[in-house]
Amino acid sequence: MFVDEVTLKVIAGKGGDGCTAFRREKYIPYGGPYGGNGGHGADIIFKVDEGLHTLLDLRYQKEIKGKKGENGKGKNQHGKGADPLIIKVPQGTIVTDLDTGLILADLKHKDDKALIAKGGRGGRGNTAFKTQTNTAPNFSENGEPGEERTIKVELKLLADVGLVGLPSVGKSTIISKVSKSKPKIAAYHFTTLKPNLGVVRASNGKTFVMADLPGLIEGASKGEGLGDRFLRHIERTRVILHVIDMAGSEGRDPYEDYLLINRELEDFNKKLLTKPMVIIANKMDIAGAEENLVKFKEKVKDKKIFEVTALTSNGLTKVVDYLSDLLDTIKEENLYEDDAFESHVLYKFKEEKPFTIEKEGEVFVIKGEKVEKLFKMTKFTDEGIKRFSNKLRKMGIDEELEKMGVVDGDMVKILDFHFEYRK
Repeated sequence: MFVDEVTLKVIAGKGGDGCTAFRREKYIPYGGPYGGNGGHGADIIFKVDEGLHTLLDLRYQKEIKGKKGENGKGKNQHGKGADPLIIKVPQGTIVTDLDTGLILADLKHKDDKALIAKGGRGGRGNTAFKTQTNTAPNFSENGEPGEERTIKVELKLLADVGLVGLPSVGKSTIISKVSKSKPKIAAYHFTTLKPNLGVVRASNGKTFVMADLPGLIEGASKGEGLGDRFLRHIERTRVILHVIDMAGSEGRDPYEDYLLINRELEDFNKKLLTKPMVIIANKMDIAGAEENLVKFKEKVKDKKIFEVTALTSNGLTKVVDYLSDLLDTIKEENLYEDDAFESHVLYKFKEEKPFTIEKEGEVFVIKGEKVEKLFKMTKFTDEGIKRFSNKLRKMGIDEELEKMGVVDGDMVKILDFHFEYRK
């Protein structure tokens, strides 16, 4: 089964929890804190596997979750970090964060890999909190939560030449004649239900990859027929090979067919019409084809046109050799602009407010990634609570709550947990 788009959730591994322990050994005075740090959680990494040609392995996975890091132990033993979770995907896979709309990875080369969700760091053991003023801290941290993302994984086939055209114009026949691809061929529309790839060899020995895309119809770019599912695969091609039934064997006008397909390409992505396009006038052995070709050439004067009878392979060698030479002159272009990708800011000169507070009924609700992460990493022992309160105070949360009229005994909520406010 050919699957070229899936949506799923990825959750990187949580960091291991830090350990609270003390050194208590005979003849060792002033033992002090002895708890180790937790190990880091598993990263989730997508990596290209050349043996894959579909996203079928991901289709039934609603969630991918990395392993948690090992907890820290006594005797200052740090927990082991979890191994990264490697997800194998085909060449041409694009990963997009659905919450931001930004692209996380465009995996188009052999052995490409990308970090999709970062595992959480391990929580610190109580040894890490020892200071000159607190020589025996009695608290440690929970591990940091791993990154969570809802992503769209999309496959856009890697092909040098893409065959487009209405159903039954001969695309599948052409790719079967010029390569070893064996698509299903029959005398009815939509015989081709999935894209077919074939390696084509020119007379000079050079090779290139050709993709036969399922037949487009009017409205394909808006979801009609199968076209909207497969138009994405032509975005990577360097040359569009437009196949037209020049005989008009189904009662259609070849020029109108040409305009219809171009409209669908433009509606899907305007950049497609900027790609080099070569026209194959197919079925030239059928009566009326020669007359239609003369009329067609009068209206289309800016495209290279080849006369072909795909069924007998007549004229295909010239097409293949021309495409091979043409591809030598066309550089591969990036599918997306740089600003479409998620970037990581190394320096942040102006820090945004790390929290928001809203009053819902009688409850003050505190939200914010930094606050929520601090909450999740806090172990609520006596010292842990004190440290958590101090952190919130330094962020300015107490001050903000007082401006909003909080009084002792009011309820404050972080995530799903309620606290009673005490000044």
